[in-house]
Amino acid sequence: MISNDLQADLQTEVERRRNFAIISHPDAGKTTLTEKLLLYGGAIHEAGAVKARRAQRKATSDWMAMEQQRGISITSTVLQFEYHNAQINLLDTPGHQDFSEDTYRTLAAADNAVMLIDAAKGLEPQTRKLFEVCKLRSLPIFTFVNKLDRPGREPLSLLDEIEKELGLQTYAVNYPIGMGDRFKGVYDRRTQQIHLFERTAHGSKAAADTIVNLGDPRIEQLLEQDLYYQLKEDIELLEEAGSELDLDLVHQGKMTPVFFGSAMTNFGVELFLNAFLDYALKPYARVSSMGEIAPSYPEFSGFVFKLQANMDPKHRDRVAFIRVCTGKFEKDMTVNHARTGKTIRLSRPQKLFAQDRESIDVAYPGDVIGLNNPGMFAIGDTIYTGQKLEYEGIPSFSPELYAVMRNPNPSKFKQFQKGVSELREEGAVQIMYSVDESKRDPILAAVGQLQFEVVQFRLQNEYGVETLLDLLPYTVTRWVVDGWEALEKVGRIFNTMTVKDSLNRPVLLFRNEWNCQQLEADHPDLKLSKIAPLTSVSASDRNGEL
Repeated sequence: MISNDLQADLQTEVERRRNFAIISHPDAGKTTLTEKLLLYGGAIHEAGAVKARRAQRKATSDWMAMEQQRGISITSTVLQFEYHNAQINLLDTPGHQDFSEDTYRTLAAADNAVMLIDAAKGLEPQTRKLFEVCKLRSLPIFTFVNKLDRPGREPLSLLDEIEKELGLQTYAVNYPIGMGDRFKGVYDRRTQQIHLFERTAHGSKAAADTIVNLGDPRIEQLLEQDLYYQLKEDIELLEEAGSELDLDLVHQGKMTPVFFGSAMTNFGVELFLNAFLDYALKPYARVSSMGEIAPSYPEFSGFVFKLQANMDPKHRDRVAFIRVCTGKFEKDMTVNHARTGKTIRLSRPQKLFAQDRESIDVAYPGDVIGLNNPGMFAIGDTIYTGQKLEYEGIPSFSPELYAVMRNPNPSKFKQFQKGVSELREEGAVQIMYSVDESKRDPILAAVGQLQFEVVQFRLQNEYGVETLLDLLPYTVTRWVVDGWEALEKVGRIFNTMTVKDSLNRPVLLFRNEWNCQQLEADHPDLKLSKIAPLTSVSASDRNGEL
């Protein structure tokens, strides 16, 4: 039994935790916002100017060589820092749409989501796609409308678009004063104060601001008259016609608090962070094989939501990212591995900060820890102490591009096999194989072309292996729900390629949607799924996979 003191300590630590992921369309400013949150959290002292990435210091969250060369985020990283006595876990995700599956997995570990929108462009396709994933999980969504220092759309128009297109009620927590060259700051509805910001060079330091109350006579000297009257008019409209803030609706994912600002110049970032601490959902109960389990459950448990190979190229390491769900994690503790039934001693846990890591002794629900992974862990695995439990798995999503990958250099066979295996484990790309045993080359299955380029780049740079790709003419993927026996009953299938995934499950590749629909019409008893079935413990054991 856990003592009352330990239970109280656990509850206190859970109350201090805030955990969130940022979702956005590419180029909305996600990496910039991430760095500014770290700046205000005291985790970094000067933010790198992302626009001039080659000439200035690299963005803190983008550590991989290819990210630094291209100026895009293609892997998820974890950034942990203290702010106002709260422990914040920021799960940074790829912005590029070709890596949306990595974002799906990261959202499984998040308690809240921050939806970043470009003020000039409004809602964009990738933002909508990721919003749907958040909606499926009923994640609370906080909206940050970015780039107010540039010309953009009217704030009320953006609020209206969110409500109509996403079906979310909105509540503007702050409201911008001017836009573009005339962007002067924001009005904070929580305190009824105006924050007038002074521009800093590239926003590399925390922005200084002048705070005045709405009725302060100094406003007439500090603001141009037309901006002041427009602000009063818009605020009056929001108070009369807008929704009232309802935190229950926010926590259910039905209402989004909206913040306006400019991550590049730091306008509004600190106000967002302060409000987020007050409004965000703390670590909550998660569904498991034992039912819903609260974070205050005394036994430790967590699940693997990401694997990353070669975060430290000098040591060729593999790191498993674990989301702590319940209880207290302690260094050197022995846990059970739900899928394999084995026990594991967790002797080298790490606190993660992009590429930098430091050893930790304890962690609590909402935290993310890094564990060295010698091939034991797979994405979705549960580890626990006490009574056996298993959290819901993390599904694989349907790829749309396929290519056979060949190693033209036989002397590099071992490096090729190792690289393919480790990149498959971490989910950089899905790997499938032909059912024809004579064809042993792996088939890469991706959401976007850039995934292929990343895999080839990393095999070359991290494993010393050059590869060749032969594209396949398939665009639609379906898993056979009832396995190989169900597929055998169908007999020969035309215009389709049958492959097996890494867990030996049958997968059908179709040239187009019409071919898929034709097969479903001809064989209505054959159950097909766009998403890989969540693998049970017994299914994994049958295949002997770790």
